[in-house]
Amino acid sequence: MNFIKTIFRSFRKNKIFSLINIVGLTVGLTSCILIGLYIQRQLSFDKFQKNGDRIVRVIMEYSFEGSDAINKGNYTSVRVPVVMKKNFPEVEDAVIMVNTSRIINTGENLNTEKNFLYAGSSFFKIFSFNLLSGNPNTVLENPFAVVLSASTAKRYFGNQNPVGKSLRITGSDNPYKVTGVVADCPPNSQIQFDLVASFSSLKINPQMEDTYWNANYTTYLLLANDHSAKTLQTKLPAFMKKEMAGTHATVNFELEPFFDIHTHSPYDAMAPNVSLSDIYSLGLIALLVLAIACFTYINLSTAASVERAKEVGIRKVIGATRAQLFIQFIGESILVSLAAVIMALIISALLLPFFSNLTNQIFNIRSLFSLPVLAIALAIVFVVSLAAGSYPAFILSSFIPVKVLKGSFKNSTSGQWLRKSLIVFQFAISVFLIAATFIIQQQLNYIRTKKLGYDRSHLLVVDVPYLFNKSDQLRNQFAENPNVLGAARTQHSPVEIVGGYSMSKPGMPENAQITVTANPIDDGYIPATGLQLIAGENLTRQDMLDVAQEAERDTNTYHFILNESAARQLGWTPEEAIGKKMFLGENRPGFVRGVVKDFNYQSLHEAIKPVVLFSSYYGSGLLVKIGAGNIPNTLHFLETKWKTFFPDRPFNYQFADDQYNALYAAEMRMGTLMNIFTVIAVILACLGLFGLSTYSVRQRVKEIGVRKVLGASAVKIVMMISKDFLKLTVVALLISIPLAWWGAHSWLQNFVYRIQIGAGVFLITALIIFLITLITISFQSVKAAVANPVNSLRTE
Repeated sequence: MNFIKTIFRSFRKNKIFSLINIVGLTVGLTSCILIGLYIQRQLSFDKFQKNGDRIVRVIMEYSFEGSDAINKGNYTSVRVPVVMKKNFPEVEDAVIMVNTSRIINTGENLNTEKNFLYAGSSFFKIFSFNLLSGNPNTVLENPFAVVLSASTAKRYFGNQNPVGKSLRITGSDNPYKVTGVVADCPPNSQIQFDLVASFSSLKINPQMEDTYWNANYTTYLLLANDHSAKTLQTKLPAFMKKEMAGTHATVNFELEPFFDIHTHSPYDAMAPNVSLSDIYSLGLIALLVLAIACFTYINLSTAASVERAKEVGIRKVIGATRAQLFIQFIGESILVSLAAVIMALIISALLLPFFSNLTNQIFNIRSLFSLPVLAIALAIVFVVSLAAGSYPAFILSSFIPVKVLKGSFKNSTSGQWLRKSLIVFQFAISVFLIAATFIIQQQLNYIRTKKLGYDRSHLLVVDVPYLFNKSDQLRNQFAENPNVLGAARTQHSPVEIVGGYSMSKPGMPENAQITVTANPIDDGYIPATGLQLIAGENLTRQDMLDVAQEAERDTNTYHFILNESAARQLGWTPEEAIGKKMFLGENRPGFVRGVVKDFNYQSLHEAIKPVVLFSSYYGSGLLVKIGAGNIPNTLHFLETKWKTFFPDRPFNYQFADDQYNALYAAEMRMGTLMNIFTVIAVILACLGLFGLSTYSVRQRVKEIGVRKVLGASAVKIVMMISKDFLKLTVVALLISIPLAWWGAHSWLQNFVYRIQIGAGVFLITALIIFLITLITISFQSVKAAVANPVNSLRTE
């Protein structure tokens, strides 16, 4: 009991240092806990799937003869699961699915369900989702069957049993019968849904069942055992070569292990993937922040040892052994660590909503106080107590009583080098993080402000039924509002255009076709998006009427708008391309109407490739360009007009700016996390520097007194004290700037369009570090410089 009293008495006597120690460790531990939660969540994705080691996702790879372009994606046609299951004994089962949105008509409300999944009948046999009611073998066997998540069932049916009841889905003549209820998807699942309907509910063109080209669906295979993937992968090339014989195209399939998708695949699932390197980077940052907190503790404890030296001497005189003193100081470290862990858990709990929003993950108190987290927290207490408490305990318990009580003891040179090394290490980390954060923010700002070749500001993207044939009337009604500047029917906004087609011109061999991205548009697309025509002219209203009958593609005459890259691939200059005949795919003949300047229609991670905009009367998107003023009233006006055409559909829209930002959500989150933990690292490093400056000033208090008596000015005293610390800062800069350049340069390689790293960012970083150093040590140095030398020389 006396031991505990002694520790608390020591805390009261050194309130400032004790408080800074606890705060420093609390901040470091909070950072570690929150980042640990995020890492644990990302690395635990899909581990609940019992068959996960036998499940693979099918990746389609295709190219055309004579073209170097190889196209890959995680979408397949409806033919793939049938062929796989029929022809390969390695495949035990297969399931096809597509994630979409649907509107549920309750009679009173129209509810948009964005996580609506259509899946084959094997879905619940392959995947280990917890089916609360219904037979996993039959719940998706029949058309127009639907399984609801528990929370969705409660929303629509309250506490009633929903099985056997029906839901009305807009666009379907048949009601969907509820055949089961499944527990809500775990947050660490790449497959996310609120409703799962039978895939047979979809109307699939029978011709599409015999082709590999209508690739709009995701296919998963359940293999016979975890070794079947290699065997199957070796069989696929020869099989697909036979399947595609005589087509001038090559198609093959890669098998992606299910457990690797979330952290290794370039193709997202229903939950966004993460980069394994980003996870490791965050883990490293967490450990570095915790290390800075520990080193700060060591420096502050060592600084406090000057004041505690006589206390230790007296304790030794009255009989305290070195082991008892060592245990006392380790005990202090344990209590500080325990207090920091308790406070860190409390603060982490308070920060969970903010952290969930920041990382786009759902964390709750249960995940924070889980057994693994608490076990890791206790392990951190043990490690931190030893790491942060051993050195101060060893130094303090080794003092010689006689020298201590006479005030003539000195610490070893090796101890001074250790403390200085810790400061260099802390500031090297801070410099690295500051420089890297500056570069990341410059790249993110470049992304936000780069001229993409089109105008995405105040551009609405509205979902419309694909076969809606009154877009002219709807556009005219929208145009009644003077704040509506334009509208267009299309499939994709210019932010992200997807869809692979072949492109050719008369006389071009079939094996020389060019792979392009294409997008159906109408005559309002170019004005609404601000694409720059550099040759020819825009599409006309007559062009739209020429292709009004989509089913008669072979006899329609299409008109095309090419980007510069597409014209160049066909061997034309922009001016030469105008009026030339060309073919898009196998059944869209037509003529080039215009050429637009190249624009970034995909993420800045990708280079600009050939793109074709072709005349079409159909598409599932409507672009509406509105003015910057009075946006709420304009949106209300548009919704009112929308209701006259679609009384049974909500007015669902998205701003193109939001679509664009979503392409870089992972980078934006990483940038925000870097900002936060850089600030934390700098603050902790400042605490360590404050501790060392305190220690240094108190060690040199008599020297300062003598210098003042001999005429040294306060400015010279401040310069003398600051000089040593500025040298340490220079060493930190020399160590960390090359590492920061290398790390930032490696990260920037992920972008085709990127900034150039200049010397300015490192000069600014150096200036910031010097200012931080001077401000941090100025408190102690100025205080020492203006102190009365009589007080420090009284014992001489």
